[in-house]
Parts: sequence; structure tokens; C-alpha cells
Amino acid sequence: MNTKVDAYVAQSGKWREVIEQLRSIALDCGLAEEFKWGKPCYAFEGTNIVVIQGFKAYCALLFMKGYLLTDPENVLVKTGENTKVGRQIRFETPEDVIGLGPVLKAYIREAIAAEQSGLKVEIDKMPSIPPEFLEKLDEIPALEKAFSALTPGRQRAYLIHFSAPKQSTTREGRIEKHIPHIMNGKGLND
Repeated sequence: MNTKVDAYVAQSGKWREVIEQLRSIALDCGLAEEFKWGKPCYAFEGTNIVVIQGFKAYCALLFMKGYLLTDPENVLVKTGENTKVGRQIRFETPEDVIGLGPVLKAYIREAIAAEQSGLKVEIDKMPSIPPEFLEKLDEIPALEKAFSALTPGRQRAYLIHFSAPKQSTTREGRIEKHIPHIMNGKGLND
């Protein structure tokens, strides 16, 4: 057990019992406990399998490659419109976790098996960079460096967000607004 996760659980407020139950299930499945992205993360042989996430309305167990799971219980949820790989199972009460305990263990075992088999997810190509953002990257070398340091998922989210408006001035406004976040290594929704 990881002491950083202990501290996270101690301060988790209304989700404490749910998080403790999810933690117990992940550890029972033989996963190594780590603390990444400010959340409890559980890995198998160095590969991240699940992350526990607490939100305002629910607590979730995020399967890093949930797209690969068969989901016979139909409980996996895409985390966003543009999400390709990750899937969550959401909980509002400790009883929700108890009711799905065997399902969660089965899904974790399936996720481990998918990793062991080397299954890969086909990911769409990175969206094109809008010309307004290309200009900013040329103007500000530190921005280009910061953007390159972001994870591919964070880069993708920004590019989709920057490209969506039809008017150049709106794209420019979005880019200007998010430059400080990119410079600080933050994703679009961090």
C-alpha cells in the first residue's frame, strides 16, 4: 500500500468509503498501488490498469484501456465525447461498489489479460494543428516545447478544441485563453 494513497483516502470526504472499497478490490486483484496524476493508480507489471477518480457527483474506476473490455454488464461509460480508449464505471454510494464487486474483479482480470496478450487500441491520427496555433507555436518557442511535453491525449484535446470554431478570431481567442494552461503542463480540463 502506498502512503500517498493513504493520505488521499484520509482526505477524500464523502467518497472515502467508496474509494476504500475500490482500493481493496484493486489490491485483491494483485495490482501494484501507485499515486499518479493526484489519484490512486493501480498497475500490473508496470502498466497502468485502473485509476480511482473522485468527482462532485460520483466516484469512478477508470479503466485505462476500457475500450478493449467486452463489458457484458454494460457498465462502462466513455469519459467524454472525444474519448477513444478509457472507460469508467461510476459509483454514487458504497452499496454500488458492493453490488458490482465480482464484476469489477472480472473486469480488472480481463484488463490484465488484455495487457498480457499485447492487445493494442487503434487510435485515430492526431488532428491537424489549426494555422492560428501554428503561428503561436512559431512565435513562442517555450509554448511549442510545453505543448510537445503534454501527453498525446492532452494534445489531442487541445487541437480538437482549437479547431472546432469556424471563425479564425474565435480560434485565436481559445488559443490565447489556454496558453497559460499549456505552459503549466495542464490539460484542457485540468
